[in-house]
Amino acid sequence: MTLDDLEAVVAARAGAAPSESWTAQLLAKGPEKCAEKFGEEAIEAVIEAVKGDRDALASEAADVLFHLLVMLRSRDVPLSAVMEVLSARQAQSGLSEKASRKD
Repeated sequence: MTLDDLEAVVAARAGAAPSESWTAQLLAKGPEKCAEKFGEEAIEAVIEAVKGDRDALASEAADVLFHLLVMLRSRDVPLSAVMEVLSARQAQSGLSEKASRKD
């Protein structure tokens, strides 16, 4: 499965009734709740990374990616917009890119 495939899954589930889909339920609660859930999943991934459990980390990373896409959808930001930013950043080194950001 690619991130594009996963984005399509999120889109399909977003169109379901909230009583039938966790994704639709989460989106119905608004962008703030979607962001909160993404943060929870990110923290869980960090914990598993520190613990060193590869399988648990893979599972939590999957949750992070899924909830990132839900959060993006909640603000109408397509994955393609994120990929465009990443593509543009490839034109320079990471250190140069970071130095060019405004505080």
